[in-house]
Order: sequence, then structure tokens, then C-alpha cells
Amino acid sequence: MSNLVPTFTLETATQKVRLAEDGWNSRDPERVSLVYTPDSRWRNRAEFITGRAEIVAFLTRKWAKELDYRLIKEIWAFTDHRIAVRFAYEWHDDSGNWFRSYGNENWEFDAAGLMQRRFACINDLPIRESERKYHWPLGRRPDEHPGLTELGL
Repeated sequence: MSNLVPTFTLETATQKVRLAEDGWNSRDPERVSLVYTPDSRWRNRAEFITGRAEIVAFLTRKWAKELDYRLIKEIWAFTDHRIAVRFAYEWHDDSGNWFRSYGNENWEFDAAGLMQRRFACINDLPIRESERKYHWPLGRRPDEHPGLTELGL
């Protein structure tokens, strides 16, 4: 993943959000961890995570549970070295129960463009498989696929 560095503009902040979405849609914990500082601190729901090794362990557990994970992120606001995003992702558990998880994240970056803090609030909504909105093949969301606003989310 490319490192876009602060001070962010609307264009570079939007690019940073799309790169983060692409990375998470890879479902590759090692790849994703490299955009965070070695001592990055997270709050994800009620879990507190520090450092790349804990990020890798967390993401490995997450994607073992959240099957067929597909994510869309959208920029909400930004400043010189911080970005706020909203997101929604769809997944199912090993019993075939589908969910859409909605949330907000606040990100803080160091001068090299690595994320040093990530605070995420997330809520899970059970959905029927017929209510799914994300149908692209696993991996990167195609450029022509609608975003959150276009999907009414």
C-alpha cells in the first residue's frame, strides 16, 4: 500500500481511505499491518491493540470468523494529519448467518504517513442473504461499484 503523507488535502485523504479499503479487502493481515507504525495503538470495539504483531493476530482472528468479508469505506472529514471515515462491511459466520457491520473510525498519522492511532466504533446488524448489497468477487471493490452514499448506507 502506498504511503500518502500529511499534510492531507481532500484528494490525498480520499486516496488514503481507498487504499485502506483495498488493503482490508485483501484480508491479508501481514500486508495490512505494514501501513501502521510498529507501536500503533488501536481501540476496535472493546478490544485494545498495540503494535503490528497484535494487529496481525487480531486481523487473523477477525477474518477467520468474518467470512466472505467485503468492505466499503468513505471519507467523513480530515485535518492535516487525521482522517475520519465511516464504513460498512458485509460478512457471514460459519453457520451462514449474514451481517452488515456499520462503523466510524478516527485515524492519526505520523509524518511518514503510517497510521499511529486507530479508534473504531462498530455495530453489527443481522441481515438476510437476500439483503446483501456487496456482490463483487472477493478482493478489491471494483471502481464502478457504488459507494456507501450511492447505496443509501
